[in-house]
Amino acid sequence: MNKIVIASLFALLMGSVNAATTIQKSPLLLVGKQNLYQRVLTVPGALLAASPKAADAGKATTPFTAYYVYKRQKAGKQEWLQVGTDRHGTINGWVPANQTLEWNQGLTVAFRDPVDRDRSLLFRDGKDLQALVESKDLQRYKSLYSQAERGSMDANSPVVAIQPKGHVDIQEDFYLVPIHQHQDVYMGSEQARMLQVSSVPLSYAPPTSKAKAKKPKAQPAPALPSRDQYSAGIVFAIDSTKSMDPYIDRTRKAVMKIYHSLNQAGLMGNVSFGLVSFRDNLEAVPEVEYLTRTYVTLEQGSNPETFIDNMEGLSAATVSSQDFQEDAYAGVKQAIEEMNWKGQHARYIVLVTDAGPRVEKDPLSSTGMSAEGLQQLAWDNGVAIFVLHLLTPDSEADHDNAEEQYKRLSQFPGIGSLYYGVPTGDVDRFGRALDTLAGQITMQVKVAASNATPSQPQPVATTIVRGDAELEQLQEKVAKLGYALRMRYLQKHANDKVPNVFNAWLVDRDFRNPERRTLDVRVLLTRDQLSDLHDILKKVLNTAEEGLLSPKNFLNELKSLAATISRDPEELGTTTATTAGQGNSLADLGFMVEYIEDLPYTPEVMNISLEDWHSWSATEQIRFLHKLEAKINYYRALHDHTDLWVSLDGGPVDGDSVFPIALDMLP
Repeated sequence: MNKIVIASLFALLMGSVNAATTIQKSPLLLVGKQNLYQRVLTVPGALLAASPKAADAGKATTPFTAYYVYKRQKAGKQEWLQVGTDRHGTINGWVPANQTLEWNQGLTVAFRDPVDRDRSLLFRDGKDLQALVESKDLQRYKSLYSQAERGSMDANSPVVAIQPKGHVDIQEDFYLVPIHQHQDVYMGSEQARMLQVSSVPLSYAPPTSKAKAKKPKAQPAPALPSRDQYSAGIVFAIDSTKSMDPYIDRTRKAVMKIYHSLNQAGLMGNVSFGLVSFRDNLEAVPEVEYLTRTYVTLEQGSNPETFIDNMEGLSAATVSSQDFQEDAYAGVKQAIEEMNWKGQHARYIVLVTDAGPRVEKDPLSSTGMSAEGLQQLAWDNGVAIFVLHLLTPDSEADHDNAEEQYKRLSQFPGIGSLYYGVPTGDVDRFGRALDTLAGQITMQVKVAASNATPSQPQPVATTIVRGDAELEQLQEKVAKLGYALRMRYLQKHANDKVPNVFNAWLVDRDFRNPERRTLDVRVLLTRDQLSDLHDILKKVLNTAEEGLLSPKNFLNELKSLAATISRDPEELGTTTATTAGQGNSLADLGFMVEYIEDLPYTPEVMNISLEDWHSWSATEQIRFLHKLEAKINYYRALHDHTDLWVSLDGGPVDGDSVFPIALDMLP
């Protein structure tokens, strides 16, 4: 054999041996863990350098980029981290440790709107907060709160910051509050959690060491409302099946009264009306002509003539639907998705129907969404849903079921259900309820337009309905909701921001009223990760329905998926047997405990045991599966709502854009 060929073969063989014996570089493990790696997020303005010595040549990173930590090194007094975006040895560079946040779990929290409760206090040390909670010293708490409220904390105060006065919408003015540690405590009879967190808004720019002279990439300022004055958008989603003509006519009259009132106040254009009509699935009854149809957009509805002209074509169907249900959720979903809500500081959908909705398990449902999923989609868009349920005698058999669904659909965080059942479906009582509701919203716009700061959430309406307890309760809720929205508007213009705080402690319940939660738990996912979650969960469900998964393996798959999302979303698709190959679920690999321990909050599925599953009836098991299917449909709807996603680099929405998804909406 030719010597050159032999030498070449020998070189190739040795190269293969060397490659095979090369140990793949892995990130640093978390202390006490065998499979969980150290991860960090870069804060806005962080600089990524080729080495600690090349700090001056560092490049700005996209804010809140997740990195695995491969090495820690001291350079002078500064600690540097060698980081990479994956755990397979890809190194991106070095970043100063003080420009990162620990990201050892995927959970973050969002501050709830501080309406009817105290704002959250952030403490320098967990021991001070724990001592205050355990002592139940209300006087001490009041003193600390008063100082923080006035901004007069001295250097010895245990409180370092306070939540902003108004609600800061995490989607409009993005910020991140990752959880580092937690400790369970009791506040009265309520179990609470003390959380060590960092609070960093997207506009934050950290101090740098050697690269102080280098300006990081500027982040776009949060967009201010497109209108100078407070404005409201009200979209009616009206059932237009047979027998609904009287209610359609009465809605038209109510809108005309409001237009007249606005015109007299010189506020024409501050309230816009939209109109969506819905019927039912055409496969069941083709003669109903359509499922949903938009008659008036919010842009068109700022002009009364256009609204009335477009509404002229709306009339009730001439044929009856198949049963007592209509696809009301399709109408609400269209109102959420097809209306341009930008520039509307208060956003309302008013659902008017005499029928129950087609829920997620109904084969004729076009959305496949549950009341909770649709309500969450509305809340993601900042929309409140009112339901005027016409309790007509013809649908009496379905009243209780429909009421239960609509009360869940119309839940608004911190306010309650915005549901009103119109007794007997009486047209006059419906008109009075509609006039009260729409009139009250209009008066709130007038109050806000006066630039007066509301002191108490008192009902603002021309008349307060007496003798109808449910309508009075609805008025009170509308008043609280309107007050909260007006305060958000005022605070937004006051430029109130989430504080920049690192490693502070807070508690997740109101100190004075522990029954009230002060935080919402979220999981920060990219658009691509949500797409992966949708596909994986759908595949797991399909595999289970085909009989290829035992109940034990089915629950293990769900728990592996839920644990991965909560701990390390980058690993979606590698920790369930269905997607990564048989035997690769976290449960099978023995890492389940490692993934879920130390999590302060866990998804619902984690609390379900195999014994629970076997004890459930077939109906309960099917209901659980339908609930998972409804979440899948929510993921698809959320993914397609490009307006909701935040591009951290200021560019167009893409697969790396993020959204803080409510933990309750995950498996």
